Amino acid sequence: MNYHFLDLNNYDVADLERIIENSIQLKAKKKVSNVLEGKFLGLIFEKSSTRTRVSFEVAMTQLGGKASFLSVNDLQLGRGEPIEDTAIVLSSMVDGLVLRTLDHETQIKFSENSTVPVINGLSNKSHPCQLLADLLTFYEEKGSIKGRKVTWCGDFNNVCFSYAQAAELFDFDLWVACPEEYLPKEQLNFKNVTFTQSISEAVKNSDLISTDVWVSMGDENESQERIRVFKDYQVNESVLDQAKSEVLFLHCLPAVKGQEISPTLLDDPRSKVWKQAENRLHAQKGLLLELLG
Repeated sequence: MNYHFLDLNNYDVADLERIIENSIQLKAKKKVSNVLEGKFLGLIFEKSSTRTRVSFEVAMTQLGGKASFLSVNDLQLGRGEPIEDTAIVLSSMVDGLVLRTLDHETQIKFSENSTVPVINGLSNKSHPCQLLADLLTFYEEKGSIKGRKVTWCGDFNNVCFSYAQAAELFDFDLWVACPEEYLPKEQLNFKNVTFTQSISEAVKNSDLISTDVWVSMGDENESQERIRVFKDYQVNESVLDQAKSEVLFLHCLPAVKGQEISPTLLDDPRSKVWKQAENRLHAQKGLLLELLG
């Protein structure tokens, strides 16, 4: 197992399933709550956050530790201190660090100079913590995801990249319905991943359907073009009807109702989005137990 958690494939499937199982037990309050007593977690964010920030802060508190949010603007990083220097100094004081960065390369540089575990709380490349919560939600609802069909509708963004890594690790089939101009530019050689421009083909017989906003943080200058191109990729009730009758719908939030989802989709009984959002807390408790416990 890798010392850091920058991408899902830093770990093998046995490690990840152990984290998920521990998350389930922690959620059920079957494990003691003071396992991280005396531990301190630093959160360094270049991007705004709701679920990632609050879930990590609450997770550390519930496990007996402490967490502190460190805005880049409040650190010397904001005045040009090298990433490497900041990593050396902060890792000498804390037990773990969560980074939410514009550039994935920042995560790599930080981890290479850190003496404590670094967790990717989101980067432009991937969002592995989100996938832990998504997998936890599926395991709770349906059991093992191995051999299942999962569909992603929309932009091949950081969350979708992590889904592609998960497909190979957990051995499920991922179908990505995406306009041609927004498919990955480079050959990524993902196993178990099929790309299509047909949302109907992608969702047929699917066990899980997920999506994200059409305009991610940093893409605001492309908003009108993205809304035009993705308008046929909305996930709505009729899209879910084309999948298996017991399909689950997930969305990492925040959602723009009327764009990537229909206005009423979050209230559909097939939607487990609110449970998924809560599971950010429990999945991160399992991860912190693994790395700091």
